[in-house]
Amino acid sequence: MRLTILGGGGFRVPLVYGALLTDRAEGRVTEVVLHDVDAGRLSAVTRVLAEQAAGAPGAPAVRATTDLDEALRGADFVFSAIRVGGLAGRAEDERVALAEGVLGQETVGAGGIAYGLRTVPVAVDIARRVARLAPDAWVINFTNPAGLVTEAMSRHLGDRVIGICDSPVGLGRRIARVLGVPPGQAWIDYVGLNHLGWVRGLRVAGRDLLPRLLGDPELLGSFEEGRLFGPEWLRSLGAIPNEYLHYYYYNREAVEAYQRAEKTRGAFLRDQQAAFYEGLSDPAAPALAAWNRTRAEREATYMAENREAAGAGEREEEDLSGGYEKVALALMRAIARDERATLILNVRNRDTLSVLDADAVVEVPCLVDANGAHPVAVDPLPGHATGLVCAVKAVEREVLTAAESGSRASAVKAFALHPLIDSVNVAHRLLDGYTRAHPELAYLK
Repeated sequence: MRLTILGGGGFRVPLVYGALLTDRAEGRVTEVVLHDVDAGRLSAVTRVLAEQAAGAPGAPAVRATTDLDEALRGADFVFSAIRVGGLAGRAEDERVALAEGVLGQETVGAGGIAYGLRTVPVAVDIARRVARLAPDAWVINFTNPAGLVTEAMSRHLGDRVIGICDSPVGLGRRIARVLGVPPGQAWIDYVGLNHLGWVRGLRVAGRDLLPRLLGDPELLGSFEEGRLFGPEWLRSLGAIPNEYLHYYYYNREAVEAYQRAEKTRGAFLRDQQAAFYEGLSDPAAPALAAWNRTRAEREATYMAENREAAGAGEREEEDLSGGYEKVALALMRAIARDERATLILNVRNRDTLSVLDADAVVEVPCLVDANGAHPVAVDPLPGHATGLVCAVKAVEREVLTAAESGSRASAVKAFALHPLIDSVNVAHRLLDGYTRAHPELAYLK
């Protein structure tokens, strides 16, 4: 079975390959094709993978190419993890937004809109190529903003594109751990959009254990989301929000923390990864050891500004291991082998959430089998969540309209309608700043 990874020179590709090395079952991935527009990054990541595979029996063969069509032909699965504009683009997204006093995070607020505007046209081109060159392939999308990009691709691939994210998995795992429940035995009642969702229940043998957690302030304050949001606010919500909702509930504090930071997250990663790839230009440098050191620093500093704003302290050791590669592998296994699984995924809504139309991509529990991912019926959203979900989905739709039509007016509307942007004038200035910073946005007229 062949897996093609788009963005194959990306820093997190070794996580996926490492997970594949542990898979010994029939119907496993036997070949990995890496595609990237940067041959130097491809070379560096290929070296890391070769060191990972050393001594591993039956390690999947690895092939690298800068030819997109060649990478797609014959693929059974396509893992899309591209970053249009690179980390330098992310750093610009943050800089332009913070200059206007608003959030520039890569998936939330102004930064997420800018990233979406330059990513959607590329993702749509990929979807069209997959439909033509590998019509039987399944596309697993992790390109951010994951829900928005998945929805753009679904207009050309239907249900054969599925978005993944490790945030809901990590949140469910932390709640289960605090309650003393093995995560594999718990049903996580999670609903929303990508990076905009809530855990509303954690059921074991039909019994919901979340009320016990919400009723115990000490227990609530013992894990990351409890420290990030505060026990009192979580009890008021009656749910545990995805960590990215900190940008909404504590927006002013988050913006101030980003403005105080020596570097934004994007600038930090830009410089850190530039050093990593430059170091691997030396053929004698140990690739895997360098990658492991860089990854440990990356994970430890994740959402550092938010934790500073909340006084939440350092990340716990158990939360430094990531997890999106495990979700991707579980999804591939379920489809390729018809091994039924329940996963929280980004899929077309159908009739799951009545406040959204059937084609809107939502993030909900899904039953997965050989025919793909099937969203599970969920209870209606509470009013406070409905307002945010509908507002952000409306913004995503304006981004899709702008990307499809090249309409500058739709792009301005996307910025102006976002809950974290407080002025139409600011929306105009943001778009002006982003079009100056990003040549990829020249299509907006």
